[in-house]
Amino acid sequence: MRMNRTFTMSANRALRMLGIAMLILGCSALHAKNRAPKFRVIAFFTAKQDQAHISFVDEANRWFPKMAAKYNFSYDTTSNWQNLNTDFLAKYQVVVFLDTRPEDPAQRAAFQAYMEHGGAWMGFHFAGFALTPSAYPANWDWYHNTFLGSGSYVSNTWRPTSAILRVEGRRHPATRHLPETFKSSPNEWYRWERDLRQNPDIDILLSIDSTSFPLGTGPKQHEIWRSGYYPVVWTNKKYKMLYLNMGHNDIDYEHKYDTTNKTLSYTLNNTIQDRLIIDGLLWLGDRAKKSFASKVESHQRQLVDGSSPA
Repeated sequence: MRMNRTFTMSANRALRMLGIAMLILGCSALHAKNRAPKFRVIAFFTAKQDQAHISFVDEANRWFPKMAAKYNFSYDTTSNWQNLNTDFLAKYQVVVFLDTRPEDPAQRAAFQAYMEHGGAWMGFHFAGFALTPSAYPANWDWYHNTFLGSGSYVSNTWRPTSAILRVEGRRHPATRHLPETFKSSPNEWYRWERDLRQNPDIDILLSIDSTSFPLGTGPKQHEIWRSGYYPVVWTNKKYKMLYLNMGHNDIDYEHKYDTTNKTLSYTLNNTIQDRLIIDGLLWLGDRAKKSFASKVESHQRQLVDGSSPA
């Protein structure tokens, strides 16, 4: 009889402990679900013309929400470029251009003001494109020459091909977890008008390693690079920004497999390259948040001192 009572008491104690543990786990999960995001990201896209860019936009808009849940930031998207205005941008710490750039002068002015007042930006591939004549002419001097520093697009490799990338800025937060070299996802690589090495404001983080050559398969000979220096990821030290030339998936344009313009390669399925992108985004979000906090603190000091905030 005493043994039964002891067993019953032990069982009740175990059940109580289990209940407490489940309650703690439940509260922890609820807290994690309800905690405020570290920063907010808004991604602009067009996704209307080149199927390779549309494929990347669709891929990115599946991948980034998963990263947002994992690293506790929020990720919103819009294809309405009218949202590129001061009031809308004030809600976000990081802006992403997935495939294009704004064309309207008011939108361009709002973006420039956002960047000059501490906002952060990540741009992919075609977001850096400018060529006269084309649907995206070189008609935005600040963006292409000052902000990106690259000037106009000059040429590209073809077909989308993986490259061996060399990490140049090894101490940068976006690259500190990367090996010295790694194989990228397939991409159409761009050559630029301006030599970024000559710009003191530009910090080149990754370039195409010489072991990649010949790079591209053609069929046109100028689409195959055999030598040269090609930066593919960089930042401008005067802004909170990161440009990545990645973002062009390979597409079955020739309909070798079916008639659906099937995606043949993806950008965001490379563990090392993905690390670069997420570390870059976390760096931008952290910098933008600190900048905002600094401005709030400065504003509060000015109020206490009785001076007018700028």
